[in-house]
Amino acid sequence: MFVNFIVKKFSRKDILKLMGLAGLTSISGTFFNQVYGKDMKKNTIEDDKNSIKNITKLPETGTWPTEDPFLFCVHHHDVYPSANQNLGPNASLFGRDIGQDFSNKDGWSMYHGSIIPGFPRHPHRGFETVTIVEKGLIDHADSLGAAARYGNGDVQWLTAGNGIQHAEMFPLFDKVNNNSIDFFQIWVNLPASRKRVEPYFSMFWADKVPVINIQDSKGRITEVTIIAGQHGKNKPPNPPPDSWASESKNNLAMWIIKLQSNAEWVLPATSSTVNRSLYIVNGNGIKIGTQLINARNQVELIPDNDVTITDNDGGTKLLLLQGEPISEPIVKHGPFVMNTQSEIRQAYYDYQNTQFGGWNWGKDDPVHGKEYKRFAKLVDGREEKPG
Repeated sequence: MFVNFIVKKFSRKDILKLMGLAGLTSISGTFFNQVYGKDMKKNTIEDDKNSIKNITKLPETGTWPTEDPFLFCVHHHDVYPSANQNLGPNASLFGRDIGQDFSNKDGWSMYHGSIIPGFPRHPHRGFETVTIVEKGLIDHADSLGAAARYGNGDVQWLTAGNGIQHAEMFPLFDKVNNNSIDFFQIWVNLPASRKRVEPYFSMFWADKVPVINIQDSKGRITEVTIIAGQHGKNKPPNPPPDSWASESKNNLAMWIIKLQSNAEWVLPATSSTVNRSLYIVNGNGIKIGTQLINARNQVELIPDNDVTITDNDGGTKLLLLQGEPISEPIVKHGPFVMNTQSEIRQAYYDYQNTQFGGWNWGKDDPVHGKEYKRFAKLVDGREEKPG
C-alpha cells in the first residue's frame, strides 16, 4: 500500500472506524496536497518548442502528483540500521509513533510496522498497485493465499479488482551493515467496467524486466528499465489481463531512466491524447531544450513530440508515467477507489462481511522466514523463483 495519505487520514487502526462512512466525500487529485499541507507549486511553461506543459515541485515527503490513469505515486528510500534477530532494526524505537511512524527519523521509518517495518494487512478495491523495488526485499501475503519475497529489481503487479487484503513487510537481513530499501509504488486506476474483476497477482522477476542501454553520440549511456510500455522492440512481461495497460491502444508506460553525467537521450513521441509525466527523482537535474529543471520536480510533457533530455552534469534518475486517460469520475475513500459514493459504501459493506476472502496467515504482519531468498507462491499453489 505505502500510502501516506492513509497514514495521515486512514491508518490501518482506523479502517474499522471508517466503516461507518461518516463524512464520505468525493476526493479529487488535489486531495493529496491537502493531506500533506504541502504547497506543490505549479509553473506553466509556454514553450511548445521545448515540449514542456507544466513543472510541479514535488513535496519533501509523501505522495507525488499524478495524472489520469494514475492515482498515486510514492517513492520510499529508507536506510535502516543493522538487523536484529527478529528481522527488524537493531535500534531503539523510542520516540517513534509505533503503528504510524512516517517520521524518517535517522533516515528511516517503521510505517505501520511494530517489529518489522512495513504495512500489515489492509484491503483494496477498484485499482491496481505496481511495486518496483530497486533495492531491498518486500514480503507479500494476501487473502487469495498468494505470498512472495521479492526485490532487487523485481516488480509486483497486483490487480485489486473486486477486493483483496494484503500485507507488505520489509524484513532486514544484514546484521552487520545498514539495510537499504528503495522502491516506487504506483496505483493505476481501473475503468468502471473492470473495477469488480477477480483479483490478480503477478510477479515480474528482475531477469525478465528489460533494461536497455542507449549510447549518445559521445558514448554516454542512458539506462532505461521498462516495466510497462514498449521501447523500440523491447517489451516487458505482459501486464495483468484486466489492467488498463493490457491494451496497447492505451499507451501506458512506466520506465525508470538513469542518465550518466551529461548524457543525452530522446524520449520518443507518443499519442497526442496521452497524459505524460516525467519525475526527476534525484541527481543534478536535466535540461529540456533551454529549460534547466532541478531534481524533485514533475514535468508534464507534450506527448506527441520527441523530447531531447540532457543530464545536467553528475547523473540523474527519472521516472516516466504515461497513459491514455480513463476519463471517468473518481471517488476515493481510504483504501478504495470507485466511481460513485454508493460504490464506496458497498466496498466497506462487502469488506465488513467477507473480509475479501479472509486472512489465514496467523498474524497481520507475516514474513517468510530468515533465509535471504526470493520466491512467489501463486494463488494456484505453484511456486516461482527468479532466474
